[in-house]
Amino acid sequence: MSFLTLDGVSKQFDGITAVDHVSFGIDRGEVVGFLGPNGAGKSTTMRMITQYIEPDAGTIRLDGVSVADAPREAKRRIGYLPESNPLYDEMLVADYLAFVADLRQLPAEGRARSVDEAVTSTGIESVYYRPIGHLSKGFRQRVGLAQAILHRPDLLILDEPTEGLDPNQRVEIRRLIGELGRERTVLLSTHVLSEVQQSCSRLLIISGGKIVADGPVQKLIEQAEGVVQILVEAQGADVTTGLSRLVGVRGVEPARATAEGRVAVRLTAERGADVRPRIFDLAKALGWTLYELHQESGSLEDLFRQLTTGADRS
Repeated sequence: MSFLTLDGVSKQFDGITAVDHVSFGIDRGEVVGFLGPNGAGKSTTMRMITQYIEPDAGTIRLDGVSVADAPREAKRRIGYLPESNPLYDEMLVADYLAFVADLRQLPAEGRARSVDEAVTSTGIESVYYRPIGHLSKGFRQRVGLAQAILHRPDLLILDEPTEGLDPNQRVEIRRLIGELGRERTVLLSTHVLSEVQQSCSRLLIISGGKIVADGPVQKLIEQAEGVVQILVEAQGADVTTGLSRLVGVRGVEPARATAEGRVAVRLTAERGADVRPRIFDLAKALGWTLYELHQESGSLEDLFRQLTTGADRS
């Protein structure tokens, strides 16, 4: 039995279906990426797991127990960082975490240790006595993570934890999530596809309120269907025009800067027909010098686009 189980979970708002009979299970200790276009149902699903809203149908279970039947116990076992990361700007970080500890009804014995562990784990020692309103976006996210793990939850729900951060801040938050995932189960929603490959072992994709993919990240990428991309670098006359006329080639676009006289392009071609022999024959016939010719592996971006195109709902 999975640690977290959703069975036929649905939710409507004003007659519009946001989540449509979603079912999946997550085992203890997994770090799972949760992807989908805007309006696909990601945040709604996460809010139902955390009991911020109730499903219209279906059941959500932790260790086989319905969260609806034991809501207080379930909330004690779940940590949640919502996309908006609501914080009290006028409070010191120390006061805010003490406030959260009160809300979580942490026992006096061991409370200081829980706060110390959350502060150390998220690296906010240097801002512990500063007002939250004076913190950078990166530190605000760290404070949000600290409140989410303060009560040592078994399940951590993170909704767009790196949204709005600069590249350096993203790297730090990703590293932090990786460390947190060693000790607990994590469900991570993000629009940054590279974060899934770097932080998650498994991927769920939701589109139009339905789960359209579920499995190990690399396996899903390898199974992506549709088109392939081929990188070609050559020197000669009319390279781009010649390649674009090949049977099976859907498009040609510049790939990168090259040495003078060379052209580097990326071809989009039909997966069923390997056009590389045709490229080689064309280069030979036209007297081109080929410097590079290889088919690029599938990407998570390709998979996401294939599964969600046309299903975006603003």
